[in-house]
Amino acid sequence: MSPDLSAYTTLRLGGPAGRLVEAITEEAVIATVRECDAAGEPLLILAGGSNVVVADAGFPGTVLHLRTQGVRRADGGGKVVLTVQAGEEWDAFAARCAGEGLAGIECLSGIPGSVGATPIQNVGAYGQDVAETVAGVRAYDRAAGELVDLAPADCGFAYRSSAFKAHPERWVVLEVAFALDRSKDSRPVRYVELARALGVPVGGSAPLAEVRAAVLALRRAKGMVLDPTDPDATSAGSFFTNPILDGDAFAALERRVAAQLGPEARLPRWPEPDGRMKTSAAWLIERAGFARGHGDPVTVAISSKHSLALTNRGGGTTAQLVALAHEIAGGVRERFGVDLTPEPVFVGHAWDGAPARIG
Repeated sequence: MSPDLSAYTTLRLGGPAGRLVEAITEEAVIATVRECDAAGEPLLILAGGSNVVVADAGFPGTVLHLRTQGVRRADGGGKVVLTVQAGEEWDAFAARCAGEGLAGIECLSGIPGSVGATPIQNVGAYGQDVAETVAGVRAYDRAAGELVDLAPADCGFAYRSSAFKAHPERWVVLEVAFALDRSKDSRPVRYVELARALGVPVGGSAPLAEVRAAVLALRRAKGMVLDPTDPDATSAGSFFTNPILDGDAFAALERRVAAQLGPEARLPRWPEPDGRMKTSAAWLIERAGFARGHGDPVTVAISSKHSLALTNRGGGTTAQLVALAHEIAGGVRERFGVDLTPEPVFVGHAWDGAPARIG
């Protein structure tokens, strides 16, 4: 009998798999995918398990636990290109880059999960997105039944999304190439909180080791670094993405905020390149009445350190976690008219149709 998938996720939630296959080579990955596709069997690719919410009933098909390892280096053209197997641990790779004087992903330190997951989600933090350094992705195209090399333009990168996320049944990411700068200092620091922690102006730089240490400290203070001694770390990271609104929708939200909170309330805003405006999901959640720690201290609750993290306090179920998420999203929608979008991938169940409140 396959083990519960709770052992393979950072939320420590999820029921059993129909079958669990461990793959340590690219050939084994492709063979398992082809076998499942030929048989019409449901397939779930799982590596670090940091961005998934698996149903209590589990997953009825094959779960392919991707554990491929290896890094290749190529120097030239003013950049260093590291091509990394999908099963490599992301933060270990980020630490290696900082240690070798390779800049470009230092602000993404401490993010749990695997290298292969980073282009799927277009992970980002503290002013950096992984799409800024991805030079290419090698994948197995399940629709065509062949290996493909995808340029960054083919990856469909968007805020916390990509072509891989938009079409999860098509590609299996096998390795990712990153183009990094040879530099003992970071790329320009764009995030105000990080710049303040480093004592540099926004747009300034700092030694890579210092940036990595500062990012880890900030993440740890928010329960966003894996730590078995910290109950706030038993999460899927940020549960909701920050809303990005067009001009009319943002103006309508501003009016609603003023009506609800008073004209002095200042709605957070970050302009997007396409003219839209990003705002803070955490700010909306807190002002909709959901304080840190909201929920049940025994089952599931909002983290005591970060309003965007929903945590399993040790006795929770996936159903309870999703119910809490719907309660929060419903409260934000009722007060501010904004729909929050979950960031994690739902496995064996859907976001729609979950109960609106915890019973």
